[in-house]
Amino acid sequence: MTFSRSIVGLLVLFACVLSPGVSQGAPKADLWPRWAAHDPASVVRVDHGAWDRFLKDHVVGSEDGVNRVDYAAVGASDTDALRAYLGMLSGIAVGTLNRGEQLAYWINLYNALTVRVILDHYPVSSIRKINISPGFFSSGPWGKKLVTVEGEKLSLDDIEHRILRPVWQDPRIHYAVNCASIGCPNLLPRAFAAEDLESLLDKAARDYINHPRGARIEGGRLYVSSIYEWFKADFGGTDQGVIDHLRTFAAPGLSDQLTGLSAIADDDYDWSLNGVKP
Repeated sequence: MTFSRSIVGLLVLFACVLSPGVSQGAPKADLWPRWAAHDPASVVRVDHGAWDRFLKDHVVGSEDGVNRVDYAAVGASDTDALRAYLGMLSGIAVGTLNRGEQLAYWINLYNALTVRVILDHYPVSSIRKINISPGFFSSGPWGKKLVTVEGEKLSLDDIEHRILRPVWQDPRIHYAVNCASIGCPNLLPRAFAAEDLESLLDKAARDYINHPRGARIEGGRLYVSSIYEWFKADFGGTDQGVIDHLRTFAAPGLSDQLTGLSAIADDDYDWSLNGVKP
């Protein structure tokens, strides 16, 4: 009996260590070279209209500043339209697009896939409860191959950590991709488009950083989202680098409070589903 308890205890310990966002941090940016191909001269435009309509219909702003998705109100026709949109994206030769179109493509694909995963398992209290990734100790859906693009099966982890982060090397990517959680930057009520990427990325950064779940000062100490701990390498690699990044997008009040600070006191993250409250 004692031996059995010991084995169970070890399994629980390993599960905690290997679960995303608990203690081991997040995957490093690891470029998948084939996805670096692009055509600067391309004038091809990807139609994200179906995703834009879905977002406008089902993303709801809240008084607390968190955008929520009304998953319960998504009907069969909406689901069919979402699946058709994802099917259309999977048939696009991404390597023939220019960089702007590619960035909008990958962000929208990531977010639409995440919403589809939630709908496929709804109702669910947290995306981390959807344990469909391969591997005994895996948590969540991020490791499962969910879509095929140019003949390659891709997971959410592939899109974020092997394409978006290493190709663009832009920390604002973290404000664009949404993990269907309260602690995550808002899912915008519109699709990303190549022509306004810069303004949308800046807006997403400002909205998150100036919300308490992004950064807040309590008793003269800085508390931040765990995003800045998991992906610290993308924000300068140090506490000071994170603070400098925060100040770039901070409103005057927060910016003043950040002046003189050089360390992060702690970080946290709310994995509760970003669904509309009943």
